[in-house]
Amino acid sequence: MSRQELLEILRNHLREARFQHVQRVESTAIELAKQNNVNVEKASIAGLIHDYAKQRPDTDFKMVIIKKKMDPELLKYGNAIWHGFVGAEMIKDELHVWDEDILNAVRHHTTGAALMSPLEQVIYMADYIEPGRQFDGVDKARKVTKASLTDGVAFQTKQTLQYLIENDRLVYPKTIETYNAWVAGHGGKDGK
Repeated sequence: MSRQELLEILRNHLREARFQHVQRVESTAIELAKQNNVNVEKASIAGLIHDYAKQRPDTDFKMVIIKKKMDPELLKYGNAIWHGFVGAEMIKDELHVWDEDILNAVRHHTTGAALMSPLEQVIYMADYIEPGRQFDGVDKARKVTKASLTDGVAFQTKQTLQYLIENDRLVYPKTIETYNAWVAGHGGKDGK
């Protein structure tokens, strides 16, 4: 499928604000891929499709979790987790994307993972720092990521875990694994 065909599918699948977001993530992912010697075409595809399932109803996710015999623990979480992990399964079935590096980039773009390929790191960070993002610390995240992709991953992971804890939010176990590998295991070197 061409990029134009993929954009048409996404345009019909996503609300306008989300459609604009995925295009900004794609652009940021391409930039990060070039800076970090990562396959630009894969970064483009993963950036565009990372939120493919974001606006699906909960019932769609629950059906896929059950039908594909995914970890039943997933049912405790909501769209923030589902659109990555379960969304990758929808992408395989509906868009016929089979590249595991691209699919893992989708799976882990919100939680990270203890082990992430360079492409996964690119999408994790591109989603976090794309130009439309406005939150305390985003400018620092952009600066840290520009200097070092891995330091950016550590920075985001620490910030995300702090946010979840401070707001009494459920923490998905992969997020803790990501923290242990990228922040604690990184010697706390996250740009601070």
